[in-house]
Amino acid sequence: MEKLIDNPTIPNSNYSSMINLLSHKAMIHPEKVVYTFLSNDNQDETNTTYQELHMYAKQIAAYLQHLGLEGQRALLMYPSGIDYIKAFLGCIYANVIPVPVYPPGLSRNMLRLKAIMDDAATNIILTTTHLHSKISFHFSDELSNMNLKWIPIDDISHDYQDQWSQPKVDKESLAFLQYTSGSTSSPKGVMVTHGNILHNEAMIKAACQHNEDTVMLGWLPMYHDMGLIGNILQPLYLGAKCVFMSPMDFLQKPFRWLSAISKYKATISGGPNFAYDLCLKKITDEQKRQLDLSSWKVAFNGAEPVRYETIQKFAQAFKDCDFKLNQFFPCYGMAEATLFITGNEKLTKPVSKGFCKESLLENKAIEQPINSENSVKLVGCGMTWLGQKVEIVNTDSLSTCASSEIGEIWVKGNSIAKGYFGREQETNYAFNNIVKDTNENGFLRTGDLGFFHEGQLFVTGRLKDVIVMRGKNHYPQDIELTVEKADQAIISGASAAFSVDINGEEKLIIVAEIERKYRPRPHKERELKEYLDNVLRNIRQQVMEEHEVQPYAIYLLKTSSIPKTSSGKIQRRACKNAYLNNGLEVWHN
Repeated sequence: MEKLIDNPTIPNSNYSSMINLLSHKAMIHPEKVVYTFLSNDNQDETNTTYQELHMYAKQIAAYLQHLGLEGQRALLMYPSGIDYIKAFLGCIYANVIPVPVYPPGLSRNMLRLKAIMDDAATNIILTTTHLHSKISFHFSDELSNMNLKWIPIDDISHDYQDQWSQPKVDKESLAFLQYTSGSTSSPKGVMVTHGNILHNEAMIKAACQHNEDTVMLGWLPMYHDMGLIGNILQPLYLGAKCVFMSPMDFLQKPFRWLSAISKYKATISGGPNFAYDLCLKKITDEQKRQLDLSSWKVAFNGAEPVRYETIQKFAQAFKDCDFKLNQFFPCYGMAEATLFITGNEKLTKPVSKGFCKESLLENKAIEQPINSENSVKLVGCGMTWLGQKVEIVNTDSLSTCASSEIGEIWVKGNSIAKGYFGREQETNYAFNNIVKDTNENGFLRTGDLGFFHEGQLFVTGRLKDVIVMRGKNHYPQDIELTVEKADQAIISGASAAFSVDINGEEKLIIVAEIERKYRPRPHKERELKEYLDNVLRNIRQQVMEEHEVQPYAIYLLKTSSIPKTSSGKIQRRACKNAYLNNGLEVWHN
């Protein structure tokens, strides 16, 4: 550590751990504000500097070392805010393995929490005194036999920071467990090392052309990889600043997000595609007149399919706020690769192409005019960075695909995690795979399908979600987009298409949430039934016309009832399980 202090210009690539990184940033930027948390409708700010963050991390780490927890795993259960970051880095400084989780608000969240605790083999939970009391009150029955060890860190004595002993960790050391957004019964903990984080942050920096003057603005959940690696740790890696708010503050009022970008002159911000759709839906013309988005150079869009219609409409809707289409930064990534896999070049217009619908069904990507009648519009997710390698592999032969052939996306590089904690069989399947025709090993199987075209990676869907009917592949997100465009009652980003076996034949099932104003009411039951019957007809007709497949059943669901991941992605398998077990919250079918 002393050698770092002798060299204040040490490049980030030479750091051996996240401890070295923050220690050094605190030395060269002691008084610089690293995090600003917004609350109370963006009126209140909570700030912390690099030096304060370093001291908090040492204080928490020393206490955890005092408890003898080094090398153990501990759940981090915090509301959005700077306390979460302090706890995460405190664990890192103590070589305690943090496991970010979402505080339970519903019984189904408690089931997921218990599944994560069992999988991570821990009963230790770091939290705040207030949240501990709140959870203990609301979930007293569920917690009574769980033998939990709660560690509130908001009342740790400052005296502990002088007792901190820097642990022996390096790039190969496990930094944290990132639990994937699977079904509640089987979440998997991705083992992310210090070296994984440092390499992934370097790739993000290179792709986005970041530096110390970068201003990040975020609202993404900190227990999710895009929020943690992208929003929280990237500014730390840069020696830059991050302004952030809670996900709920954004969801309740999307204007808060763009207003904060305008106010703080943020240079990078973003989220999944649905976030931009929500802005289009909720932000008024009067609110737009208050916005200046000219500073926003990287509007990243990832974690779910990037929709051509969304980026076009957003650029058009906010052009008078000085937002341009080339500010969009489509990207692709996943927790198993730490976060970032591919991304476009900064301030380069997104590559949007049209591909023959029939050819895509047969696993071939044949370009045609984007606005032609039989064209599927796809947005490229950029290219690889810093030597990371992506191959498109045939899932039958496990050899590289021919040009324009759709296959599974395989990734190799220093960002690829070490596997799934305690799951040798799943790790052996997903990690360190060999491409047979080149005999090159070390590849991660992403489970995603895609192809390269003119140097851009195009992602077409999840391998396990593809619907195969009568020998043709149907991508569920394409059907879902058709469903959402079929009627104004359908909520954007809240539908799922999947298949089930009916008497030995695959049949298409569609579920979709509808706006609250269309829910059944006693005094308008007949009128609403007629309207919802018409919605069903519209969906059926549009799906048959555009995809040449007949839906077996269509269900209109209650608002906010469809299963989603922590980043807002539809959980199609969970939807299918709910359908098979009569667990859907249906309003009309």
